[in-house]
Amino acid sequence: MGDPRKSHKKYKGPSHPWQRERLEVEKVLVKEYGLKTKTELWKSVSELRRVNGQAKKLIGDRGLHQQPAEEKQLMDRLVRYTILESGTQLEDVLGLDVKAFLNRRLQTQVHKQGLSSSPTQARQFIIHGHILVNGQKINVPSFMLQRGQEFQLTFHPHSSLAQEDHPERMKEKKRVEAVAEQKRIKDEEKAEAKKELEELKKVEKEVGLEVTE
Repeated sequence: MGDPRKSHKKYKGPSHPWQRERLEVEKVLVKEYGLKTKTELWKSVSELRRVNGQAKKLIGDRGLHQQPAEEKQLMDRLVRYTILESGTQLEDVLGLDVKAFLNRRLQTQVHKQGLSSSPTQARQFIIHGHILVNGQKINVPSFMLQRGQEFQLTFHPHSSLAQEDHPERMKEKKRVEAVAEQKRIKDEEKAEAKKELEELKKVEKEVGLEVTE
């Protein structure tokens, strides 16, 4: 069993260190989710592998002996963390990818909820104790949020970031406003193009021509 006082490895790395396709995928995910090292990614991959293995075993054992309690426990856990939606089947577990787990990390949700300008900054805020989850300070970026907890994220009241006029919050506010403005302009351009197309159809219909989009 090993010495219980020593921490044990909770993940399994790749079987081969140099696989170009896997390295490219890992590079993209590390950047997208602001992970400090690939170890954080491998932990999520290992959890996905563990869940898939458990689901395959349960599916394979259905013809031999039923394990409704174990199956329910697995599904309830995945639903509780919003990795799967309520009412999904055990077979749906096999369709999950690692992003389903990465998306539930506190670091990811802090950024998605607009509390930081990037996943990397979200990590910094969490480690420095600026973020509360339902009123409780959590300084672990990999903390997995349960259903609804992403809407309970706030800044610590004693943190300078709690002030709406803090430079970092103003920077994020301007970024969000800029994105919204770009979306508004694109929507207006699409609406204008659609209107012009409809007018063109109307004119060509009047002269007996067929319009092709």
